[in-house]
Amino acid sequence: MIPYATLAAALVALDQVVKFLVRANIPLGGAVPVIPGVIQLTYFQNTGAAFSLFTQHTWVLALVSAVVSAVIVAAMVRRVFTRPAGLIILAVILAGAVGNLIDRVFFRFVTDMFQTLFINFAIFNVADICVVLGGIALCVYVLFFYEKYEKKRGAGHDASASDR
Repeated sequence: MIPYATLAAALVALDQVVKFLVRANIPLGGAVPVIPGVIQLTYFQNTGAAFSLFTQHTWVLALVSAVVSAVIVAAMVRRVFTRPAGLIILAVILAGAVGNLIDRVFFRFVTDMFQTLFINFAIFNVADICVVLGGIALCVYVLFFYEKYEKKRGAGHDASASDR
């Protein structure tokens, strides 16, 4: 469990450091080009969720983040996934949930900064990247690998239970 908790903590730290640097160095609404025509850093305060959905409901989103974080921690402790890939995925999603939870609790908004210029897309942050990539990876893992790698450990228990 320690390596996965360390991964989650490192990603939360990265998220919080990037957010701090943006808040400290870019005025609200200001932008700094990173790759011209592709991506820039734009300081945006999001009181909602993705695409500013549920604006002004920060406390509800904080509660959802806290519950999701607790469920993920419980899943990790209970070893719902036994393979490193599954545990890494959970750690990445946990980092995203906690990163944005910290902002919602302490600032009442989430600091977003990555703005794509080649496509009209929501401004996002490191925690959002963790949630999205982790969520996609979780879907792939559950759909294509869970049956093969995780169900084996319960097979003996399932067979004996059905024999009764």
